Amino acid sequence: MSNDYYNSKVQEIAPQYLSLSFDQVHENWVHYLPAILDKPNANILDVGAGVGRDVSHIANLLAEKYQGDNQCRVYAVEPAIQMLQKGQATTKGQNVHWLQDSLPALDKTTRLEISFDLILLSAVWMHVPTSQRSRSLRKLANLLKPGGKIVISLKFGMTAEEQHERKMFDVSVEEVEALAQNLGLFSKLEAQNSEDQLGRDGVYWQTLVLQMPDDGTGAFPFIRHVAINDGKSATHKLALLRVLLRIADGHAGAVLRRETSANGDRVILPLGLVALYWVHQYKDLIDYHGLFQTPNQSPNMGFMKDDGWRQLTHRTSADFRIGNLFIGADAQALYRTLSASAQNIRDMPCKYITLPNSNARVFEVDAKTVRAKDSIFLDLDSLTKWGEFSLPETTWLALSRYACWIEPVLVSEWVKTMASYQGNERLNSSDKQHLLYQALKWEEPVRSTTDVRKRFDALATTQQMQCVWSAKTLQRKYDIDHSMPFSRWPNNDLWNLVPSDIKENNSKRDKLPSEKRLNAAKERMQHWWASAWLNDNNHNQKQRFFAEANIALPGLSAQNDSIDDLFEALLLQRGRLKDMQQLSEW
Repeated sequence: MSNDYYNSKVQEIAPQYLSLSFDQVHENWVHYLPAILDKPNANILDVGAGVGRDVSHIANLLAEKYQGDNQCRVYAVEPAIQMLQKGQATTKGQNVHWLQDSLPALDKTTRLEISFDLILLSAVWMHVPTSQRSRSLRKLANLLKPGGKIVISLKFGMTAEEQHERKMFDVSVEEVEALAQNLGLFSKLEAQNSEDQLGRDGVYWQTLVLQMPDDGTGAFPFIRHVAINDGKSATHKLALLRVLLRIADGHAGAVLRRETSANGDRVILPLGLVALYWVHQYKDLIDYHGLFQTPNQSPNMGFMKDDGWRQLTHRTSADFRIGNLFIGADAQALYRTLSASAQNIRDMPCKYITLPNSNARVFEVDAKTVRAKDSIFLDLDSLTKWGEFSLPETTWLALSRYACWIEPVLVSEWVKTMASYQGNERLNSSDKQHLLYQALKWEEPVRSTTDVRKRFDALATTQQMQCVWSAKTLQRKYDIDHSMPFSRWPNNDLWNLVPSDIKENNSKRDKLPSEKRLNAAKERMQHWWASAWLNDNNHNQKQRFFAEANIALPGLSAQNDSIDDLFEALLLQRGRLKDMQQLSEW
């Protein structure tokens, strides 16, 4: 797309675009819109939003429909900065979030880690070069919710001069539908040709509505196949899938970048993070519960080295988490353990998990040699030193969207696999297998609220403490609440643990705070964050707080230190949980 052209012509173009109404331009497909807006948590994306005419109309419809309880989100993407600024002026005061972003990558949009009910490309597709169209539509499909729709308007009758000046390319219905079919999208509507609403001679338009029937990628059946049907001489494959699921579900900010490849876009993660969670899940299984993870007589696994793993027997799985600091001999042992784990991940599950009927590997590892040091703080930057781990974006999205359904399958298969090993013979009867399930619990919520209670009690000696939800003054009796419910999204980070009145917490229980309630608590929540973790010159405390938040929440950079940006990311995560798990709201 010619950003220079649109930036230089914005004063001329804007009045033309704004002279037309939404209904005039979109009459062919607008009958689909009410059902989308009826969804109380709908996410809508306009790619190439221009001067904001369409998003302004949609935002107005939502405001009228939901009044003060509008939990839908409208996102406007525009690559040309002058057009974007005009669009921001058009939608000033409305619930529209603007991003300067562009196809085919849509990097900033993708980093939000949310999916959409409707994606609109109005007068955009002809700006996408033919060589980029397959990747562009794949990216858009990956951003769709199951059942979500993509609306594309195609422009015909362009002159050679216009194509050159505005960097436009020929389009066809057949091309778009063929690309869509390859991605599992089906054509919901192929509208008849319509005249150009601005009256330009020879110009006409055709609209396509594409729909996602389910996850549309084959990723979910593939994950199920690896978990249930694939050969498992040890628990490596199940372990890797569960680690990736935990990262996808709990650490939206862990994605370093996305890359395109011949077989589709790929998500790049820090290999050190994959290795850390590998250690986290195996630590108590092996050292505390004494469970064999291979059918061999020996309990050893390839990553259990004398100068690494065996120097950390006094540690528990809870120690291997973002925001923790290791020093001295423990730090050196952890360096070696992460290196051994990264090598084991590369040489075992990554080597043997392949595409169906193929030798092509699904997961790729680009490992680096890391020298052991006397100190390591576990955050995104430090864990990137071990190199990079790559997986298909479709697999990442399936793990993220369907985590609550996939994890029970992985755990069940892990239990069956362990029960079949001779070393675990004492637990292979059906009445003992509950102990195997118990051993596979990821972490206990009670374990990490102790430090937060201590911090609350220390602050209570010098200042009045409030419930973040109700503003009630808290005395001796209070609760520490997971703002995002732990039973639905296991997260014990400092930012997610907030002081609450016992009655309020009992009312909330496992429900998800509504966006309205969360916004009402913003000032009190930010005050708690600042007073508890950020204001007393404790560098390690502040470092841990942001390390945890920046990797757990979508759209934050590893260097973020703003609680305003953190709160916006929390709102995004609330919306993701609502979309993916259909949680009851409080």
